[in-house]
Amino acid sequence: MTILNIETSTNVCSVALSVDGKCVFSRMNAEGMNHATLLSPFIDEAFRFLAPAKPEAIAVSGGPGSYTGLRIGVSTAKGLSYGLEIPLIAVDTLEIMSLMAKNNMEKLSENSLMCAMIDARRMEVYTAFYNLNGENVRIVSADIIDENSYSELLEDNTIYFFGNGAPKCKSVITHPNATFIDDIVPLAENMIPLAEHAFLKKQFVDVAYYEPFYLKEFYTTATAPK
Repeated sequence: MTILNIETSTNVCSVALSVDGKCVFSRMNAEGMNHATLLSPFIDEAFRFLAPAKPEAIAVSGGPGSYTGLRIGVSTAKGLSYGLEIPLIAVDTLEIMSLMAKNNMEKLSENSLMCAMIDARRMEVYTAFYNLNGENVRIVSADIIDENSYSELLEDNTIYFFGNGAPKCKSVITHPNATFIDDIVPLAENMIPLAEHAFLKKQFVDVAYYEPFYLKEFYTTATAPK
């Protein structure tokens, strides 16, 4: 089983190849929103590594996250899936982050929750909560953070906050059960277990109609007339 994994939901652009669940090729760049420039060369390099074979599926991080990043990643993945006539897998971005955070932790109590956060605007984040079994226990939402955010969950659980949305919450959420983890970003190589599980379950998306999970409508600020 060979899967090409694509992750472009944040400022990090990454591509990984997996064979039977093991990462055999990985490229990433965290220098900013250069996805339109970097993604195709990363994929070309992955294909040269794999040649003469081709992937059996394409997996893409489907959001939530950056509108532009998701649009680039998903449109590229759809084009590859259609052109190569192989199935397309969509993986939840926040779930990728939660799995990465859990794998980086040594000991977790049974009442621990993982809270993945992606920066939105101002004090807003895209977030979801997962238990140690990887089960979603609070649906994905766009939350405006204040000192009372998640207070009920924090009373009964140790919550680990991470992702590029977490730093803006660190000075606001001061409950003793809140712990903040640095350097957790969604990466293509961390998609591999989730993509492999979806492949085995034949959980594919329709290439023609699939759209990334933006969570909120994209808007721009109007330029003042001169």
